[in-house]
Formats: sequence, C-alpha cells, structure tokens
Amino acid sequence: MSDTSKVSKAETAEDQAPQTTVAPSDDPTAAPVSVVDPRLLVREEGFKGYWTEFTRKVKGGELGSLPVVVGLIVIWAIFQFKNDRFLSADNLSNISYYLSATGMIAIGLVFVLLLGEIDLSVGSVSGLASTLFAVWVVNHGMNVWLALVLAIITGVAIGALHGWFFAKIGVPAFVVTLAGLLGWNGLMLWLLGSSGTINIPSDSGPIHLFGQSSFFMDQAIIGAYLLAGLAVVLTLVGNFSEQRRRKAAGVPFRPTAEILVRVGALAVAAFVAAAVLNNASGVSNSLVIFLAALVVVDFVLRRTTYGRQVFAVGGGIEAARRAGISVPMVRITVFAISGGFAAIGGMFFAGQTASATLSAGGGNTLMLAIAAAVIGGTSLFGGRGSVWSALLGMLVIQSITTGLDLLNMNASIQYMITGGVLLGAVVIDSVSRRSQKAAGRG
Repeated sequence: MSDTSKVSKAETAEDQAPQTTVAPSDDPTAAPVSVVDPRLLVREEGFKGYWTEFTRKVKGGELGSLPVVVGLIVIWAIFQFKNDRFLSADNLSNISYYLSATGMIAIGLVFVLLLGEIDLSVGSVSGLASTLFAVWVVNHGMNVWLALVLAIITGVAIGALHGWFFAKIGVPAFVVTLAGLLGWNGLMLWLLGSSGTINIPSDSGPIHLFGQSSFFMDQAIIGAYLLAGLAVVLTLVGNFSEQRRRKAAGVPFRPTAEILVRVGALAVAAFVAAAVLNNASGVSNSLVIFLAALVVVDFVLRRTTYGRQVFAVGGGIEAARRAGISVPMVRITVFAISGGFAAIGGMFFAGQTASATLSAGGGNTLMLAIAAAVIGGTSLFGGRGSVWSALLGMLVIQSITTGLDLLNMNASIQYMITGGVLLGAVVIDSVSRRSQKAAGRG
C-alpha cells in the first residue's frame, strides 16, 4: 500500500481502537495491561462524564463553535432589547436571505484558510462573474443558463490560475491574489463601459433563482417543513450508518441514546426555524442553495480523501509531502474552488440587485467574507476549521448589519463593531491554539 493510500484511509483520533494493550513497566516479562479508551468511560458515567469531557476540552482550548454561538445569542439579545422587531419573522427572514451571497464566497475562502493562506481576489472575481453573465446575456443574447455556467467556470479558471502561480512559480498567495483583485476589477470596469451598469432581465437565471421574491416550492408552507424533515432524516441516517460502521470496525461509537438526543436537538432547531420563516414569506431559494452547498462541501472536507489532504497540507506542508500528497495539486484546486464559489456569490449578488454594476464585489464584500469564515471558527493559521463557519460567521455579521439598520445607526458603527468581533475571534483562536499546545494537543 502506498503512503498516499495510508493517508487517504487514515481515520481521525476517534477511530483509534477502544482498547489497547501496554506493558506496565520496562520489564519485558511483565504481563500486559488493558487500557480502556477514555471516551468509553466518559459515556458510561452519563451526564457527569459528558460534562467532565466538555470542561476538559474547554480548558484544553478545544472551543469549537462555542464562542460564536454564545456571541450570536448575546448579539440577538441586545438588539431585541433595543428593538422588539429584531426577532420578528420578517427580520429573521431578511437575515437568512441576505447572508447567502457573501456566505457563498466565504465557503470558498474556508478552503484557502485551511491551508493557512489568503485569497484577496474573491470580491473582484464575484463582480467579474456577474458582469460577464450580464454582457453575455444582454449584449450577445446568450442562453441565460449557459451564461450562468460559463461565468462560474470562469471563476474556477481564474482561481486555478492564481493557485498555479502560487504552487508552481512560488509567488506568495497574498501577492498573486492582490494582483487579481486589481486586475479582475479593472477588467470588470472595462466590460461595463461608460454606463457602469447592465440591467439583467427579470426572467434570467440569477433573478429566477436568487431574487428576493424567489422562494422554495413557490412559498408553499410545506416547503420549509419538508426541508427541516429532510435535514433531520438525513442526519439520523448518517449517524446510524456511522455507528454501524464503527461497530463493525471495533472502534468507539456514539450510543443510540446520544444520537437521538443530538438529532432531537437538530429537529427542534430546524422546525422552529421553518415555522419562523413560514410566518414571513417562506424559505428563499438563496438560503436553500446556500445550505445545500454547505452540506455537500462539508461532506467533501470531512469524508473524502481530498478533504483529508487539504487538512493535512494545512497542518504541515513537509509532513503532507512526505506522506505522498501532491501539495501543488491541493493548492491549485483549493484556489480554483475559492474562485468558483466567488463566482457563485457574484450570481447571488446579481440576483439580489437584478444588475451588474461598478460596485459589484466591491466595497466591504471581501472583508466581510474573510471575517465570516474567521468569526465562524476557521483558523487563520491553517489546518483547523469547518465550512459551517461560513454560516455561523455570516449569521453574526448579518445580524449586526440588520440590527444597526433597525436602530438607524450609521454604517461606520457597523464596521467598527464587525472589526471588534473579528479581532475577538482571532484572539480566541490564538489563545485556543496556545492552550492546546500547553495541553499537548496542538
């Protein structure tokens, strides 16, 4: 078996055997002693065991999504106290709709951040993609769906080009993508011409898919509950499949009671969210597509060989190379993915505004996308994170934006607060990494 196969089939720490045998001393004649996996002892102790394990992880710096979830609760509580319309169905529906465009860009950035790198071009790439779509459809009469696909492919190609310069030529990612930020923005301005705006027909792909009046199953109430039920069923099936697989392999697995509690908590959250959105206008297509993308990409990162390779390269380039991983290939594909998701985000923006404009992908789009990934829990130092951080981070950012709008506060306040939250997230990440190293887990 090759080294690459060994890495691709390597399991996480949880996949270690539930019981190991060690010698009690240096005496080779000493009888071996069985050591039971501590996770099994935790589960045998019931709630007390889980609480002990939770506190151990917190002290060891393994915070996960805890800081951002607590922060989100605090933000919602403050804005609800200031304005009782904040947690209304209509306002929460607006938050869920407007977070999707920048959230899509943030998904691609998560891949880049997992390598410990940065992509400064995603805002310009998203604007260029929406502009190319508008030019092809409006000026050249191209089929809207063909134009949509070509715009996304262009984003992938641009990202791959950035990755090639980084991986093969050795130009720092910061410099390559900074050049891309300037160059692709200039191309977008040239394509838009003197008018600076191209209006997109209302029956075009992005407007139909991503417009504010486009809802899953045409505003049918059953649509939101159908999605919630599907999420619960898929999670239940996935958990029991994993339990069966781990049982067969003879490694620690989640007991059925724990699975049911986890899925029950998800069911409550999902159906409450569905009920709230139904009290407004329903579930927007943008949100549905964004969540579907999160599920697919999460599967790729956590359950495929390629996903393990991304984490391996982010955790240590030399170790990944020695394990037989093609580091240049991983780098190029990661930047291609970032460019592709930037283009998809550009299509979302085009659907929201029904136009391609000079401001497309500009302003604070890049900064908010990076902030979303980092605030959500993806480490700037590489090797640690999840695509769900794009959702959590955007929930925080969009909640701040919407809450300040309700309070009629200036955009400058939004920037300052978002900047403070971003700094806090990075500080927590840095302290967490230091704590993990001190606990011998870094």
